[in-house]
This record gives sequence, C-alpha cells and structure tokens, in this order.
Amino acid sequence: MTKAMTILYEYHNNLYINLTNRCSSACIFCLRQTREEMDNSGSLWLDHEPSYEEVIEEFKKFDVEKYNEIIFCGFGEPTERIDVLLQVAKYIKDNFRKNIRLNTNGQGNLINNRDIVPELKGLIDCISISLNNPDPEKYQEIVRSIFGVKSFEAMLEFAKEAKNYVPKVILSTVDTTITKEEEAKCQKICDEIGVTYRIREFEE
Repeated sequence: MTKAMTILYEYHNNLYINLTNRCSSACIFCLRQTREEMDNSGSLWLDHEPSYEEVIEEFKKFDVEKYNEIIFCGFGEPTERIDVLLQVAKYIKDNFRKNIRLNTNGQGNLINNRDIVPELKGLIDCISISLNNPDPEKYQEIVRSIFGVKSFEAMLEFAKEAKNYVPKVILSTVDTTITKEEEAKCQKICDEIGVTYRIREFEE
C-alpha cells in the first residue's frame, strides 16, 4: 500500500474529494481492495487525514469551473469526517457555481451518533446512497458493516430523511452483485421512498 496525499482528483470530468480512508463498511466490491488509484489520480491511501485548510489549499491547483460536479468520494466514507465535509461544502458554495454530490454508505447517523442529515441542507445538491440489496441480511453480507444488520434500516431512514433536505436522492446497487429479481425489489423500495434508483456498472 502506497500512502500519499491525494486529496482532490479528477475522474469522469468531475472533481472528487478524498477526505478519509476510514469506513464503517468493507463492501465486497469496493475498488480499494484491488487498486490504489483512479485513472492516474495517484494513491488514494492518505498519509494522514487532511485538515480543512489542506483541502482548501488543494483547490488552488485546479480549474474548478471546468468540472461537471464536485463529489465527496474517495477511499473511505466521507461522513466519517462530517464536520470537515460541511466546512468544505460551504467553501465550495461560497466560491464556485458547482453542484455538490455526496457518495455515501448511508450510515452517517450511526457513525456520528447523531442525526447529520439536516446539516446537509443548502450544501449538498445530490446524495447517492449505496442500497446494495433489498434484504437486510444479504445487505450485511455485501457491505460487512461494523454496525451489523441494523445498518440496513439506518441507511433507509437516512435516505427517507435526506429527501427533506437534499434536492436529489439516489439509491444505488452494483449490477454484478444482485439478481434481476433483487433489482426489482430495490426499485420498489425506491418507489415507496420516492427516490431515484440507479444500477451501477461494476468497475474492475
């Protein structure tokens, strides 16, 4: 494992923010199990967790206006550092005309032992939450959360509440990890909650 300080990196014409390597899950499909970088980003294994000031300094190295979106997503769960995430999101809103997306496992309330969802209002434009499976037990087999099977309901409650504070909420699954029947059940869950369902392609 090569450690570096890749805080911001480009991928698919978006700018990604890598705040931490900590995560409450160990998903069986997670890219960090098989690689260290994304399209020549440099290693996303951090030497240390960057401070707010370090993150902001990195923005000076990029032409932010050319990207489609700015996304909190790296080799860790962004809500593990919710306070810095919110500070950085406010900086982006104050300085750039860009939509901000948060890619998350939806376990942020469990991680922080408080309801963090209202704090996203006005800062996060889109939130993409990993649904992974419609069955709580199978979900846990896939994500291997430190919180156990209760993380499934916590993730769904996170998604339901997020609708009240974030303009666009997406629940996603990875196409190679579940059956077509399970995908149909995931669609039903999303319809009942009133959020978008997205099937992601597995990336090697």
